[in-house]
Amino acid sequence: MQKTPDHAVITPTEAIQAGTHGWRAKCLQRLIRLDLPVPRTVALPFTAVRAIASGQPAPATAILEAFEPGVLLSVRPSPENTDWGGPGTLLNIGLNGESHARLAQTHGQAVADALYLRFIQSYAIHVARLDPDMFDASAATPEALRTALRAYEQETDEPFPEDPARQLTQALRSMSRAWEGTTARLLRKAKGAPEDAGLGLVVQEMALGMGHGVSGSGVIQFVDSTTGLPQITGRYLSQSLGRDALTRAGEGTIYLQRDPRGPSLEELAPEVFEDLIRYGAICRRRLREEMQIEFTLENGRIRVLDAIRVTRSSRAKLKIAVALAEDGVIGKDEAVLRVEPRALSELLHPQVDPRGARDVFARGIAASPGAAVGRLVFSSASAQASAARGESCILVRRETSPEDIRGMHAAQGVLTERGGMTSHAAVIARGLGLPCVVGASGLQLDPREKRLIAAGGRILNEGDLVTLDGTAGEALAGEAMMLAPALDDDFRKFLSWADEFRDIGVRANADTPEDALTALNFSAEGVGLCRTEHMFFEQDRLIAMREMIFADDPKDRASSLTRLLPMQREDFIHLFSIMEGLPVCIRLFDPPLHEFLPHSREGLRELAEALDRPLSEITRRAEALSEFNPMLGMRGVRLGVTLPEIYEMQAQAIFEATIAVGARGIQVVPEIMIPLVSAMREVELVKTRLEAVAAQVRARRGVDFAYKLGVMVETPRACLRAGDIAQHAGFLSFGTNDLTQMTYGLSRDDAGRFMSAYVNQGVFPEDPFHTLDIDGVGELLLIGAERGRATRPDLTLSICGEHGGNPESIAFARRAGFDYVSCSPYRVPLARLAAAHLALQERKGLKS
Repeated sequence: MQKTPDHAVITPTEAIQAGTHGWRAKCLQRLIRLDLPVPRTVALPFTAVRAIASGQPAPATAILEAFEPGVLLSVRPSPENTDWGGPGTLLNIGLNGESHARLAQTHGQAVADALYLRFIQSYAIHVARLDPDMFDASAATPEALRTALRAYEQETDEPFPEDPARQLTQALRSMSRAWEGTTARLLRKAKGAPEDAGLGLVVQEMALGMGHGVSGSGVIQFVDSTTGLPQITGRYLSQSLGRDALTRAGEGTIYLQRDPRGPSLEELAPEVFEDLIRYGAICRRRLREEMQIEFTLENGRIRVLDAIRVTRSSRAKLKIAVALAEDGVIGKDEAVLRVEPRALSELLHPQVDPRGARDVFARGIAASPGAAVGRLVFSSASAQASAARGESCILVRRETSPEDIRGMHAAQGVLTERGGMTSHAAVIARGLGLPCVVGASGLQLDPREKRLIAAGGRILNEGDLVTLDGTAGEALAGEAMMLAPALDDDFRKFLSWADEFRDIGVRANADTPEDALTALNFSAEGVGLCRTEHMFFEQDRLIAMREMIFADDPKDRASSLTRLLPMQREDFIHLFSIMEGLPVCIRLFDPPLHEFLPHSREGLRELAEALDRPLSEITRRAEALSEFNPMLGMRGVRLGVTLPEIYEMQAQAIFEATIAVGARGIQVVPEIMIPLVSAMREVELVKTRLEAVAAQVRARRGVDFAYKLGVMVETPRACLRAGDIAQHAGFLSFGTNDLTQMTYGLSRDDAGRFMSAYVNQGVFPEDPFHTLDIDGVGELLLIGAERGRATRPDLTLSICGEHGGNPESIAFARRAGFDYVSCSPYRVPLARLAAAHLALQERKGLKS
């Protein structure tokens, strides 16, 4: 046949491309090249479909000439990307009175009636755009056929079209225009399709899965979509067409493989089943992918209608990529690129099984991934009590504060009424690897009555069993079906491949020995941020800490700190031992002191009793320590300058711990980081005191050791004066959380109240606390890096804020020449994979 420019019979040599004819047309050509039994198919390119949508006539007559006279046809959408959707498939085009009578002779009256009635209804609804309610779902009989034909004629004022060319013309026109409609455009845009995304159409000879002998339709795939493990899944439905096997159930549905529960295709047609297994293996090897095959049987003859990439969960995606690479189907580099970094979050934690029921009572922001089942508790004390009894619990708070850290440690998940992605609850939960949902504004908490009221008035009480889904941002009533984490050999192997390609270091933020163990299990290259203040919230330390805060003079303060010294030393010994010589960066004490004081009247009274002081004095001192804006007040290096005993105690603990682990054969060079620096003189003052402490420890112990001193850059002024600061610092670690707050003049804890409105109205492209602001904060980082290295070329640079685990921030850090990023332990795998993606994309010339 002579092909016209606007359509082409798909052959092994035809110039069919996904970018001109769509993914389905390209896939069908590949199946033809693999010698699979694909029915004859004609492809229309994007240009032809656009022309039809604009009013030009469809080349129906020319297309029909490509097929044997009298065959029935289907029309399927073929967008460039399978995820972009498209109009529904139309089957049995060409059916009319003549072909209906012919079918009755070859396939029987019942089959002919069923096919014709189905076509009339489908054409009326999807092409003529008639009301679906006009066509009931009654059984296919001659009378039902006559009724449907009369209904069509009454509504359109013309008989149902008999001419196959007209049917095909109208079908192509309808599908082309549907793609250009406003609703379709909005749906595509939501799925990431460009504004000018094109649609191709494929016209294919029908394979009738109805008639005598073994006839039916089915779909088959060879891996499980949830786990990715080898498993034959799918359905087969006798006497059916297209994807009926997936959309219809009932009599005629049989299993694919032998199954004790009922008949199977393997028993019914063993040769066909063997062919399907063979086709799956061919597709996997030659198409380099796990495919789902759509097939039809007509009197025992198999036809492959289509093949699509198997839909898969994140864990299945990794499992399939590893299996393909190990079998030599794809390379390790391609396997690494086939899994999006953010998909790993779902593998690190338990997840709600998507196959189970969901009884949602609250929705909020998915702040920390994973899922957990537990009983509701409304205070940290209740969470700790639950943990002591060995019971799992979900901690619910309006918003969390540093006092809730022990409760968060005891809970299996955290749900808050307020907050955003960078609220206290969200940041701490991500660090702990706890599922967390914040900003569930539809909730009304009543801590006194120990209950919450959900939207619609539903009441849940303390002790009720719930499931928290931090991945979806939902809270579910009862115990949902769960999937275990997927931290198996394939997971570790996959990330080891990623490490072969990445070219920037990845450390972890670890505040406790548990955090450090998690970081080490995820192959972090060290600790990039250890926030020492989190070590002081344990009950025995909190008393000593409060004694230090209420000390009347430096001598009393030093006495209280002497009690804390051995605890801190043991903390660091444990941390250094776990990390086994890997670098550990310890941030000196940072928060304002009032965070360690109780806020309730009852708590202040208990503190007065513990310190044996009048309640009035305790209350007065607590009020004196409070600040109007504590995040910009007496904290960080300002404490180290005005109350130097705190930093001196911490330095002594670090140095003595270094000596202790060194005696065990673990050589460590601790990195000591000064927080919230704004001026070079601050660094000089702290450095002088730390050097004096180091000299005393060396003299007293008779052992030499080395350490590095650096600065956590969190203020705009520190970025601008990084050249001066670098004279006294071996490294600069940019704390992007506070730097973003100060650059924008925004509180990360309060910005969630209006941030969505700002993003929706285009004030900010993204929440700057969630995605690093490249234009503003990023420019400060570049200035600080350039000026710091101008003074000290060997200066180590890193990002240690919450942004450190974001792929976008890692891309920025690579471009800027930073040495490493540091993120919460559970984001280390994501960061390792993101860094590998960036390096591979750069090597392959791909857009990141």
